[in-house]
Amino acid sequence: MIRDIRTEELCLELFADFHRHQQVTKCWRKRDGGWMLVDNPFVEEWSREQYAFLVQCLKDTLASGGAVYGAFENGALKGFAAVLPEFFGSRGQYLELASLHVSEECRGRGLGRALMDAAMAWARAQGAEKLYISAHSAMESQAFYRAMGCREAEEYNQSRVEQEPFDCQLEAAL
Repeated sequence: MIRDIRTEELCLELFADFHRHQQVTKCWRKRDGGWMLVDNPFVEEWSREQYAFLVQCLKDTLASGGAVYGAFENGALKGFAAVLPEFFGSRGQYLELASLHVSEECRGRGLGRALMDAAMAWARAQGAEKLYISAHSAMESQAFYRAMGCREAEEYNQSRVEQEPFDCQLEAAL
């Protein structure tokens, strides 16, 4: 079930059954004006401190007027997405998907698509033309976003590029 997450729900305990673990082997890198898949093995696993930081970021998103959605199974959070409320771009055409994550054991079951649909619907209802995503460059992450219809962003948000220089800057038409 996909639903809004309320500020009062946001705490470390909400993420007790959420597993942010990803075994990465290949990542996309922009080289000589083109994209190539390169070997870049590592494991991403969030610490308690990273979850605490995430909780504060999600609270800030809601406090500023953004949206946070959760995917729940048997009452446990198994995925979430957040959209920031500030428009940007040359025509104010973008809202940003700040995060979209699905617990490791639930990937490939449609939760990510349902969360993306909810985020896109919210951004569209706010008047955005496009959803901007500064997305992890891992092969699997990029395959997900491409399957959602995303493509390389026409305009890059330079603050996101500076924060995460290896992310792929994407957009989804709304």
